[in-house]
Amino acid sequence: MSRPPSFAPPPGARACRLVTERGDFAVIDAPPATGRPHKGTALLLPGYTGSKEDFIALHPHLAAAGYRTVAVDGRGQYESDGPLDDESPYAQVELARDVLAQVAALGTRVHLLGHSLGGQIARAAVLLDHTPFVSLTLMSSGPAQISPSQQQRVKLLQEALSLMDMTEVWEAMQAVETPEDTELDGRPGDPDPAPGPGGTENLRHRWLRNSPAQLMATGRQLCTEPDRVTELSAVPLPKHVLSGERDDTWPVPLLDDMAVRLAAHRTVVRGAEHSPNTDRPQETAAAIAAFWDAC
Repeated sequence: MSRPPSFAPPPGARACRLVTERGDFAVIDAPPATGRPHKGTALLLPGYTGSKEDFIALHPHLAAAGYRTVAVDGRGQYESDGPLDDESPYAQVELARDVLAQVAALGTRVHLLGHSLGGQIARAAVLLDHTPFVSLTLMSSGPAQISPSQQQRVKLLQEALSLMDMTEVWEAMQAVETPEDTELDGRPGDPDPAPGPGGTENLRHRWLRNSPAQLMATGRQLCTEPDRVTELSAVPLPKHVLSGERDDTWPVPLLDDMAVRLAAHRTVVRGAEHSPNTDRPQETAAAIAAFWDAC
């Protein structure tokens, strides 16, 4: 799971509810920095087992660049409600419709950014209707299903969820995690993060707030997602493929090839892995803002 550096909104940002025609969603809403011209608004979608907090380190840098950024918990993620035992509301098309409703509630066209699973949901939303969007950034999010090794991890998690409750699964994950683990939507594993806003208790609390049905449905999507790059390439939006220089979920050469197929701007963040947003937030934000400026 992703390990954000903090669970507290950065200065100037606020945690609130975004009211839409498809329900309420928990967001962190960060305005442009004081005195900066407002260049645009961005909607940020987190990855599998992640949350809106995964973008906390990006907000101040993007605010300084003049952008309002709204990071959202998707349906059934952390602080956004969702059914616990019905997977149908978590079908990819339903999650994509949630994104369109979120943009409508913001009342303006947005730059859309999705990390990992969030990138595939963002792609699905753009393919439903690209007109509410200014641009699309796919962060560490590949063309189709995740790598075989990560499919195995997701399937093990799904098996555990079918046999145990969320508390038992958390305890099992903590028992087997090692410092060498690389997490599906996070940084290299740290079995005991430092106490504080981003420490173990907050990670446990976030895990327990996730809907098991959401984890089952979206995990299955990650393991079976078809290649829709050709379809996406026909959408008339500026596109950006951003990743770290190493990624076990989608190998970097696969992301390079996807960028070529999309005729997309390509950024590789040095020193980052699957989560550039937490590994190298300043460099990642600079690349994102430069792309948005060019749009």
